[in-house]
Amino acid sequence: MKRFANLKRLGFFTRLLDDATPAERYRLAAEQIRHAEKAGLDSAWIAQHHFHEGEGGLPAPFAFLGFVAAQTSRIRLGTGIVTLPLEHPVRVAEDAAVLDLLSNGRFELGVGTGGNPSAFAAFGLDSALRAEIFAKNLDVVRNALAGGPLVGGDTLYPPRPQLCDRIWQATFSVSGGTRAGEAGDGLLLSRTQPRSREAPRASLAEIQHPIIHAYLKALPPGREPRIMASRNVFVADDRAEALRLADIGLRRVRDHLVATGHILLGDTLPDMIRSFDIHVGTPDDVIASLRGDSTLERVTDLVFQAHSIDPPHRFILRSIELVAEKVAPALGWVADAARVD
Repeated sequence: MKRFANLKRLGFFTRLLDDATPAERYRLAAEQIRHAEKAGLDSAWIAQHHFHEGEGGLPAPFAFLGFVAAQTSRIRLGTGIVTLPLEHPVRVAEDAAVLDLLSNGRFELGVGTGGNPSAFAAFGLDSALRAEIFAKNLDVVRNALAGGPLVGGDTLYPPRPQLCDRIWQATFSVSGGTRAGEAGDGLLLSRTQPRSREAPRASLAEIQHPIIHAYLKALPPGREPRIMASRNVFVADDRAEALRLADIGLRRVRDHLVATGHILLGDTLPDMIRSFDIHVGTPDDVIASLRGDSTLERVTDLVFQAHSIDPPHRFILRSIELVAEKVAPALGWVADAARVD
């Protein structure tokens, strides 16, 4: 029975896509994170998205995580990601430092180039320059957190140099893996990636292994790797119910996924599950499915999300329980008994 020996931490991820009003989305996501803490999970991650509520429901991650930090006591809280080119880097450093202090050092700062091109236009920026802006802004964030001098000579208050060791970079590319490794940052791998026209049936592992290899090769000597893989996981007590909800959710978003570069291998539910890298079913189904993903043999952190199925809230809560109780332990994750409330 395959177990992933490097797996140290288990997390829950949400893009806040519950079918509800904005205020209700935030309330439900906070409840899901509290539930993840109660189940013994190590971390919870949220995504930032501007303007497009169908892609993500949260433009202000620091405000939301401050709200969640006040309702939790142990679970680590991360951004997956802050779209750094669209933010002022000094403000990111200030918000991150304050949030980390208020949460008693539980914050993880995930950043990326991300963002819809129209969002860049709304901020008066050229999306073609995102990589250049990202690199410049990340240098400013890192320097500010460390207490280095800013333009004009001021320094950050409060400084938070500890956070420099909790920066994570998200990437789809080998060059991005090299960039994260050279910086000694953590590596964030996506739950799915578009396939090329030349290799439409390539597995997610075939795409992500070269990124991990580049990251590890570039990592400074003595620096411990931090590799997080996000995965689409929805677990239910009943297989038929899980597949029924999967069919509803995936058909709702398939046109958007295809428009963003994914290649649909067919119109049946199994086709969509394969095309969009979904792990769905009973605990045994999902354990077997995840064991087939060789990327997970190399990760230190596994973070699961119910997207793109996006089942009703009560099913997400149950999925969190089943992952913590049955799926993750079978893969090698060991829950600390002291962590479980």
